[in-house]
Amino acid sequence: MNKPVLSKQAFWDVDMDKIDYEKHALYVMEKVINRGSLEDIISVKKFYGDDKIKKEIVNASWLGDKEIYFCCAIFNLEPADFKCYIKKQLNPQLWLS
Repeated sequence: MNKPVLSKQAFWDVDMDKIDYEKHALYVMEKVINRGSLEDIISVKKFYGDDKIKKEIVNASWLGDKEIYFCCAIFNLEPADFKCYIKKQLNPQLWLS
């Protein structure tokens, strides 16, 4: 199977030639959603398809709030569908004033 065409923007810390894009699909999706360009996101959508992304991305270990809401808008999901969102709600950060 071909690989998605991705920039080094999200994968600056890994050798992209050694990534198994099927075995590590969630890893790829999470890195692209968090740090990739719009072109990277489009490439991942073409490679995996919306259904697989919807199924996998809700299990991401960490997504920023903007990224969660972006996924909600694109894939018709709710923030509560994301394990990382629930985890954030259960463990609010304390802010110093």
